[in-house]
Amino acid sequence: MGYDLKIVGGFIVDGTGSPGYAGDIGIRDGKVVAMGQAPAGARTAIDARGQVVAPGVVDIHTHYDAQLLWDRNLSISPWHGVTTVVVGNCGFGIAPTRKEHRGLILRTLENVEGMSVKALEAGLGDEWGFETFPEYLDVVEKKGTLINVAVLLGHTPLRLYALGPESTERAARPEEVGHMKSLMREGLEAGALGYATSKSPTHVGYEGRPVPSRLAAFSEIREIASALGEAGEGVIQATVGKELSFDEFAELNRVSGRHVSWTALLGGGGVLNVGSAAEQLARSNELQSAGYAVFPQVTCSPLNFEFRFDQPFLFQSMPVFAPVNKSDHAEKLKLYADNSFRAGFRDAMRGPILNAWDKAVIAYFPDRPEFAERLVRDVAAELGCNSIDLALDLSIQSDLQTRFRLPVANADEDEVAALLRDSCTVLGLSDAGAHASQLCDACFSTHLLGRWVREKRVLTLEEAVRMLTSRPAEVFGIKDRGRLAVGMPADVLIFDAETLGASSLRRVYDLPAGEDRLISDASGISAVVVNGTLIRRNGVDVLGAEGRLPGRLLRHGAAA
Repeated sequence: MGYDLKIVGGFIVDGTGSPGYAGDIGIRDGKVVAMGQAPAGARTAIDARGQVVAPGVVDIHTHYDAQLLWDRNLSISPWHGVTTVVVGNCGFGIAPTRKEHRGLILRTLENVEGMSVKALEAGLGDEWGFETFPEYLDVVEKKGTLINVAVLLGHTPLRLYALGPESTERAARPEEVGHMKSLMREGLEAGALGYATSKSPTHVGYEGRPVPSRLAAFSEIREIASALGEAGEGVIQATVGKELSFDEFAELNRVSGRHVSWTALLGGGGVLNVGSAAEQLARSNELQSAGYAVFPQVTCSPLNFEFRFDQPFLFQSMPVFAPVNKSDHAEKLKLYADNSFRAGFRDAMRGPILNAWDKAVIAYFPDRPEFAERLVRDVAAELGCNSIDLALDLSIQSDLQTRFRLPVANADEDEVAALLRDSCTVLGLSDAGAHASQLCDACFSTHLLGRWVREKRVLTLEEAVRMLTSRPAEVFGIKDRGRLAVGMPADVLIFDAETLGASSLRRVYDLPAGEDRLISDASGISAVVVNGTLIRRNGVDVLGAEGRLPGRLLRHGAAA
């Protein structure tokens, strides 16, 4: 028998870290059936001479939970070679959600993940088609996606479902914890990849309330996690906070017997500082040496947030911003003009957040385009005012349309290199689908291969491909992705190692309701294949928007 698709003459890097080699790949019925030598003919052939042939990228940290219901292509991840994504990270998601709580869950996503409520409401419509988590999985599977999707069951919707609006106000009662654990069992039986939660102080929901998972006692988090141990499957993803750190991660691994991956070990600290990167890395290695399967997520990109003061995500956890978080647009304008608020804001700017603010730039101010890309502090010095006052003045003058860009973490590449090289870490935190108007790290894969392999030579090609493919798949229990091998599903990325890269960010207005987002284009990718089907060729989608798509819902970490 011949092949449906044959990739000829490429340099095969199989995702395991083994040395690459020249050869062909034969694909039939969605799977790799020949590697190295593929002598039979094929209906379609791709000439990959002079290019790398690798497994499709596995992105373990995305927030496409809502977007995939209106954007089955999950753009822009496939542009950058991603063929599998994990959604539901940080304990967020849209299922289970009772109909009467839909507004609450969407406003939570607006605040904590920088998602536009207008886009969410327009994209999801009035009839979601699901309430429970198993129903959500069924809807995702029926709609179909361009790439593969695995879903974590998030603690925030779980808690809102069990406690209602009080989930943002109090600890759960024993019977409510039992209810959540039973819902977790139900989700695992339906095919959830695992359980996600957060205690991050930056996770502030609607009206400035802490997101529901932040109100959970650790005993609640541990009891829900024990459902994974009883089921003998699943991964735990946790976002670090004061009451959820190394000791708690070790306990979650102990009580469940499952991998724990936490977000995020970042260089430089910035506004997310929880100890130096070196200290966190040393502690992570200590835990793994002691036998705990706890894996910190790192990212290869500088973490830069572009924001406006109508959604001041980076400052929302400050007490001085409590009234801002509860205010509408007009009330925000009044608060920002108030001298007592300004004094409190200036006083709160100290330590890591002040260090980050000193590097903030004006990304966009409509009245004075010459301010663009200049440091806020430099413009303030020229005008003889405080940089905080200047930022608020510009924001008020533009009706909160002025944008600022702040370097949160990972600005020191030497520090980032140490994180990438360390064997205890796993590459994650693209946040694709979240903070769409504020940042875009969905291009992390092309950035890693272009910057850290070709330009800086910090990683070998084989090491970097493994970090993008089999390593995250192994940590998250994704059983049938991340490697090129005979019998494996044919998710393939073909690229030119000399030209691969990610473009500068650009702002587009293509979300539902005409809302905006930042995107990055990829260069050097000649083909992306999902389950044996060519989905991208030379930077262009080759499948129509309607009809059957090749991506699979990975229940229990694998396609059925």
